[in-house]
Amino acid sequence: MCDHGKSMEPEGEHSGNSPAGGRWRRRDLLRASAVGGGALLGGGALIGGGVLLGAAQSAPAAHSATVPSAKHAQRQRGLELVLLGTAAGPVPDPKRAGISSALIVDGAVYLVDAGLGAPRQFAAAGLDRSALRNMFITHLHADHLMSYYDFFLTAPGRPAPVTAHGPGPAGALPPKEQGSTPGTVDPRDPTPGLKDHTEDCHAAFAYSSNILMRSVGSADPRDLVDVHDIALPAVGASALGDTAPRMRPFPVMEDKRVKVTATLVPHGPVFPSFAFRFDTDHGSVTFSGDTRPTPNLVQLAHDTDLLVHEAVPDAAMQAPGLTGSHSRASHTALSQVGGIAQRCGARRLVLSHIGSGTSQPIDSPQWTRTVKQTYDGPVTVGADLMRFTVTARS
Repeated sequence: MCDHGKSMEPEGEHSGNSPAGGRWRRRDLLRASAVGGGALLGGGALIGGGVLLGAAQSAPAAHSATVPSAKHAQRQRGLELVLLGTAAGPVPDPKRAGISSALIVDGAVYLVDAGLGAPRQFAAAGLDRSALRNMFITHLHADHLMSYYDFFLTAPGRPAPVTAHGPGPAGALPPKEQGSTPGTVDPRDPTPGLKDHTEDCHAAFAYSSNILMRSVGSADPRDLVDVHDIALPAVGASALGDTAPRMRPFPVMEDKRVKVTATLVPHGPVFPSFAFRFDTDHGSVTFSGDTRPTPNLVQLAHDTDLLVHEAVPDAAMQAPGLTGSHSRASHTALSQVGGIAQRCGARRLVLSHIGSGTSQPIDSPQWTRTVKQTYDGPVTVGADLMRFTVTARS
């Protein structure tokens, strides 16, 4: 695999467990609402029988973008990005599915986030569920997680288990923002990580799963996912302190196709929140996750072939009250994204996890012009089911 930047060995690890102590089993306080409406969008019939669709067959440049076509043959070699969903936020968007992206590396699929409708988009892109190898969740906001468990409720047949990587328990809740009036859901365990979230989903859907295993021979969803909470290097990060201190990228996983590294990024009070980089023999792709500008991302994405970055209109940053303060603490203004990509040395920039912040549709030409003021590479304002072929720089 290709190396980048400085050494990526972790400086240490912590378990991510709550200071209050160990886990306990709870059947009476399940967070079934975390799955939300996503299960309704991910019917098993939508996933079965697909094949991997390749990128454009004649791509003279280092990158090319296409839309799906049934005429494309399955690619057994190469690196391709598919934007499954590009919407920002948990409110359903009639024109965009929830945030989710798929990387196809030599025929194997690696999923980054699983927002609302991700299994449906996975099927619409012609991806084969049996080719899904790993899932990576940047953070545990609902809009990145709504349809995560759908992939195990609706899997056709008995595919090999998927390995899921994501944040561990935060360990503490931040104080409320001025003007907010929060309660505390599940006060005995209010900050579960991805592994605990998955166990709760198993329990929440126990009746459906138990019936379907007995009546139609469905797979046991517990056999379809192996969850790993990502261990953090000892850099002084915490839910009640600095959620994303300066740090070196650290390794998450590696197989024969891809090496995945990560860094913490600042996303308001959310902890942990990750950006991910995928290095392959064919090139590299970096996902910003949800973040305000941070040098951690610039270091992670140094010389990346393709940077997938979030963007919020500048006007949203000036909104009054909690909306504006959340945007400023958690996201990157459109006018800032180009400069970030330029400092990274990214060969191409793709905007995803986007929204206008108003009732007006996104003006893609205007967004592109804004970014190009500070970035001299190719820019694409992402749309659902766009595909990009990626090749390494020579």
